[in-house]
Amino acid sequence: MALGEPIPFYFDDVVRLRKPHPCGSFEWTVVRIGADIGLRCRGCQRRVLLPRRTLEKRLKAFVERGPDAPAEAPSATKS
Repeated sequence: MALGEPIPFYFDDVVRLRKPHPCGSFEWTVVRIGADIGLRCRGCQRRVLLPRRTLEKRLKAFVERGPDAPAEAPSATKS
């Protein structure tokens, strides 16, 4: 199984995940970048760390890209 390129995440990206947080929100803001991605729930402000691969699997769409994202970055869905 060949691994593709990792999906680029940027600070202040807003992502929609496949399952809701217990508070009911599907949307998260990226607050930390690295091997683990830090996310803040947009509903209750709870912070979590997810391994990059786990986040890539749970990602449904980018709601909004952060200010550091290049103009050609995908904005609607993951590839």
